[in-house]
Amino acid sequence: MSERKVDPKLLEILVCPMTKGPLRYDAAAQELISEQAQLAFPIRDGIPIMLVDEARPLDESAPRRPRRRRTDP
Repeated sequence: MSERKVDPKLLEILVCPMTKGPLRYDAAAQELISEQAQLAFPIRDGIPIMLVDEARPLDESAPRRPRRRRTDP
């Protein structure tokens, strides 16, 4: 299976949904890495899955982070 590319313009505008911080693209693993949140967001079929529940902790021994609930009215 060949490595898929992600549109560089998309990578410029995406931020971590938890911290709103920058993401690093790991082409080999097909993930977007948030160093601040210590999470790796998968890229499936060229589409970044920016859901905290779908993210992998960078430290696999760490428990998964709980999903944040929206408190907007």
